[in-house]
Amino acid sequence: MTLIAIDAGHGYNTPGKRSPDGMQEYAFNRAVAKEVILLLEKTGIQTIKTHHDSKDVPLTQRTNLANQKRADYFISIHANAFGNGSWNDANRIETYIHPAKESQAKPLALALHQALIKGTGRRGRGIKQADFHVLRETAMPAILLECGFMTNREEKTLLASNSYREKCGRIIADSIIQFLGVKAPAATLYRVQTGVFSSKNNAEQQVKQLQIAGFEAAIGIISK
Repeated sequence: MTLIAIDAGHGYNTPGKRSPDGMQEYAFNRAVAKEVILLLEKTGIQTIKTHHDSKDVPLTQRTNLANQKRADYFISIHANAFGNGSWNDANRIETYIHPAKESQAKPLALALHQALIKGTGRRGRGIKQADFHVLRETAMPAILLECGFMTNREEKTLLASNSYREKCGRIIADSIIQFLGVKAPAATLYRVQTGVFSSKNNAEQQVKQLQIAGFEAAIGIISK
């Protein structure tokens, strides 16, 4: 079974990780990561969460956890920033991989990067290489996604919206599922029977009561 490490970058109290008007980057990262985890696990893909809502987990602990659990892939979710903390025109989506793991990480990076650009309608800044800790110290292929600039007024508005957060989470999850070639399990349906009646009038009364309560109900005939 494939195991994916999902990492919401930073924490609520990480210094400097805020938009010029005070939006915390972690609020975006966490919301997207939560959506990704939910959708992956619905499909049967196992995940581990390397972040924590009450503290900023050190980078070493994040990568150690992923390595100890033998995750197959590590995906770190972020919102970007540029400059000295003021509003500016830097924009678009970019993705990072480590230069020493380009051949292992680039296929997944390409899949997620292109899907985010297509799905969000934003432009891309390309797939870049960096010596970030979470990319360097992970034993598995790792990518870091920057889903927009919180120092750009237009993109910050998107990053702060629930709809964009859910959209990014859905795009990332769907891309992982497609990349892995995983098919969603068939849905299991259950029929609930509330009773068997020898009198049609009693059966009709039961159906009426169920419909009043907001349930779908119908009468079926059991052959003798």
